[in-house]
Amino acid sequence: MSLPIVAIVGRPNVGKSSLFNWLAGRRISIVDPTAGVTRDRVSTVVEHGGRVWEIMDTGGIGIVDVDDLSADVERQIQLAIESAALVVFMVDVREGVVPLDEDVAARLRTINKPVILVANKADTEKFGQQAGEFCRLGYGDPLCVSADQKLGKDDLFEAIVAKLPPDTGETAPAEAALMIATVGRRNAGKSTFINSLAGAERVIVSEVPGTTRDSVDVRIERDGKSYIAIDTAGVRKTAKMGTNIEFYSTHRAQRSIRRADVVLHFFDARHRVSRVDKQLAEYIVEENKPAIFVVNKWDLVKDSMSTEKMAEYVRAMFPMLDHVPIAFITAKEGKNVLRLLQLAVQLHKQAGLRVSTGDLNRTIRAAIEANHPPMSGSKTPKVFYATQIGVHPPTIVLFTNGPELFDQTYIRYLMKVLRDTFPFSEVAIKIVLRAKGEGMRRGPEDELVEEIPDTEEETPIVRAPRYTPPPEPVEEESEPDQRPRKKPRGSETWDF
Repeated sequence: MSLPIVAIVGRPNVGKSSLFNWLAGRRISIVDPTAGVTRDRVSTVVEHGGRVWEIMDTGGIGIVDVDDLSADVERQIQLAIESAALVVFMVDVREGVVPLDEDVAARLRTINKPVILVANKADTEKFGQQAGEFCRLGYGDPLCVSADQKLGKDDLFEAIVAKLPPDTGETAPAEAALMIATVGRRNAGKSTFINSLAGAERVIVSEVPGTTRDSVDVRIERDGKSYIAIDTAGVRKTAKMGTNIEFYSTHRAQRSIRRADVVLHFFDARHRVSRVDKQLAEYIVEENKPAIFVVNKWDLVKDSMSTEKMAEYVRAMFPMLDHVPIAFITAKEGKNVLRLLQLAVQLHKQAGLRVSTGDLNRTIRAAIEANHPPMSGSKTPKVFYATQIGVHPPTIVLFTNGPELFDQTYIRYLMKVLRDTFPFSEVAIKIVLRAKGEGMRRGPEDELVEEIPDTEEETPIVRAPRYTPPPEPVEEESEPDQRPRKKPRGSETWDF
């Protein structure tokens, strides 16, 4: 059952995004003095007085967009108004009634939907008294609030609840099965992918680089499951960031990576990998996120290059991420879009797997015997015990005679062994080194057990299916080896 939508509309710079963030209880939309920052519809779920609804931020009506996207912004506003059960019409009490306010008022009179007139920036009683002039817009006395000073929130909530359609038992949507972030350089096709996946024009798509500014959460229903796809602003070099808006957009993209279960790193097939792409990949690695390299717009180059050649190039550009699968899509035509979603679901499952402590220790022991860690001065690095303490990402703790004795090259070697042995071959693995006795206690049968402090949130213990290795097949000398081979990495380089 869909939730009723409350759309916030008004002319530019009356504080719609500030009000949206305030009512949502967290910073979602970008707030900046520059007019026209919001372009797409940004929404979230709000609950008050036993009612649940979706509140939606929109662009400014009448904005002259600097990138000539006024028509696109206007279409997003119209879609918001058409889908809304209730409209919050915002005005600026400090500036009084301006001609554009009257235009908005006339437009809303044609929609035959309840409207709440809200006068923002009423920080003092003086400004509250001035709000009376807005009565001539035809929507009664305005409700005075101040999003900046956080005044009038309860009154506004009560007014919204009073004008919502009759309660039909709506509840907050269930937690999404998967949260996917799309990141990459500007104009790589992230918004086109989101719209294709959603089957609707949910975000603005344009050839103008930097069209998307906010990070927009789009809820998608597929096969009875709910997914959230996060459309992020395209990232560019720090030196080329011309405005505060681009600075905010970049930080929102990084926050989206932190929030996501799986990250889709988009590339335009026509362009070479850039320094910005490498910086984004480094951030994904820092956050230990499962990721997929998505080569978009493949239809434009497929006649001059094979997927194998492109895959080799991408692997060469990101040698430390050889475990990350590569997908080739044409988002504009919907080619391989659903397969990409299915692959993201598979990676999320991989990142949630657990392996038994016994199998883990046998694997680590065999890896060390096959390739001993190099000496550190006069000391020989040793691993006494290994255990998995978390998932998303799979987190392995190695108890050693000194974490400082192990170099990163050897840690990467152990990580590769773990990927080749256990069923999380395509996701990030986090290895934590600790000194013997640190964070350990004696458990039943004198087994060393990991001691997890209650305050440790970095690697929480999450219940997940345990991995049980398959039995070794019996080999017969008279027949060739028929055992299934491990799927090569990067095998998701789909052909068209």
